Amino acid sequence: MRPAPTPGTYPVRFGTAELLRDADRPNAWMISVDGVAQSHVNLDDPTDLEFDYIRRIADVVDCLGEGPLDVLHVGGAACTLPRYVAAVRPRSRQLVFDADSELVAVVREQLGLKGLKVRVGDGREGVSARYDASADLVIVDAFERGVLAGGLATVEFTNEIARVLRPAGTYVANVSDGPNLPFLRRFLATLAISFPHLAILAEPGVLRGRRFGNIVVAASRTELPVTDLTRRAASSAYPARCVAGEDLRDLRGKAKPITDAEALPSPIPPKDVFGIF
Repeated sequence: MRPAPTPGTYPVRFGTAELLRDADRPNAWMISVDGVAQSHVNLDDPTDLEFDYIRRIADVVDCLGEGPLDVLHVGGAACTLPRYVAAVRPRSRQLVFDADSELVAVVREQLGLKGLKVRVGDGREGVSARYDASADLVIVDAFERGVLAGGLATVEFTNEIARVLRPAGTYVANVSDGPNLPFLRRFLATLAISFPHLAILAEPGVLRGRRFGNIVVAASRTELPVTDLTRRAASSAYPARCVAGEDLRDLRGKAKPITDAEALPSPIPPKDVFGIF
């Protein structure tokens, strides 16, 4: 039997990580880095998802049909999503890339990573080293101090993801943006070069530009399960909208794709937006 996790602070590559016990669940834990929430995991129930944007990504996973999946994760932290996939899709093959070796070590020691394959290193390089048409799903959720690295939002990296995905595969990314959604618009233009089918999931206030927040973006070369995603998002404890088709093309407008020459990072979030309260 594993020893109980030890709450406290731990030095990691990108700052200081803090492991906090969830006051409402006996074996659930939160990890933050420099005050920015990174992961919440319930060790007794990996399907218990605290963060709303994680639930939206899980909705995409749940709508991809039945059976195990071959999944690549860029960004891991406490591996909430890999734990979820392992629970709901037994026999799935997963590989997690995370650049913070110290954080991976803390998670492995304190929360365990049994059955999960985590490789320390640059996620973009890791994806580029994979075989053609070898994955059913690629999930990118890799933030440093609340910002998605610019190199993960470019045409060149998106082309690599498209290469690695099988013809019916799905790419899911967590991004964040604020009023008028300038970064999201350009990210959608970037994805549209490789993927003809796009959908986004976010709280209505974020999509209306009223506040800064997370947006989950799904992309594929085949039709996405938009009807199911719309229903799930609308019936959530914190209702979200699903936007696709012509409405999404209108939102994208004439935005220009992001390339390696520019490598535009996502905007810096306002203070405390992603913090621990």
